[in-house]
Amino acid sequence: MNLFLLLLALGLTGASPLGDSKVCQPHSRPWQVYLHGGGVSCSGALIDALWIVTSFNCAPTRSYSTIASLGEHDVTVEEGTEQHIYVADVIPHSPYRSSLHSLTMVRLAEPARFTQHVQPIPLPSRCPQPGETCHVSGWGSTIPNQYERSQRLKCITVPIVDDQTCVYTFPEFLFWSMGMVCAGQANTDNCMHDGGSVMVCDGQLQGVQWYSHGCGNPADPSVYTKLCMYNDWIHDVMDRYAPTLPTETTPVMT
Repeated sequence: MNLFLLLLALGLTGASPLGDSKVCQPHSRPWQVYLHGGGVSCSGALIDALWIVTSFNCAPTRSYSTIASLGEHDVTVEEGTEQHIYVADVIPHSPYRSSLHSLTMVRLAEPARFTQHVQPIPLPSRCPQPGETCHVSGWGSTIPNQYERSQRLKCITVPIVDDQTCVYTFPEFLFWSMGMVCAGQANTDNCMHDGGSVMVCDGQLQGVQWYSHGCGNPADPSVYTKLCMYNDWIHDVMDRYAPTLPTETTPVMT
């Protein structure tokens, strides 16, 4: 009887103990980036004052048409923690083939200012291991087969799944790539409807979302780009596309 009264009271106040909560502790993911405008609305991860990593599907279509919002939690409210910076360069992994690679580097038009609410996430120093617990965050629904975007950043906890299990659950039209890693399984959190959602394991960036299989069937793992395989490419892009800074000149004495 007491449980019934509690449920009734929660229903009258608009709350539900069974709802799609999974809202992150505000600003607990200071590397999370909200990319919006120019045909995109998804997530990425800040890895440097000038650079963001995201998936191929989240790649902005044109420079200076997309804004990267850093220090975000509720994307509908200005909380005073945000930095809104235009995207200057977009470099997808080349050549792109959906069955082989899904990775994009995004360069900001100006450096981010590191604060309590804006911090980069380290690139992986190792690859994730089956059974390891990781954390995924993004501005998407965490309810299977519901696609409404979330105003507030969501967080789920997922286990890394071995490659063989992942391949076994793939749809027939997908092919396995060494650049993939799977996470999530039955009876665990396994759905994040947000292109480019970020997977962090042991304090390191280990993945950005590729395919959200767990949102169609919670028993299936979702697929992430295995970032430990791309460290060399990421550093090469950062070197090749580094902005040219003006050089100081010494006035000529006459």
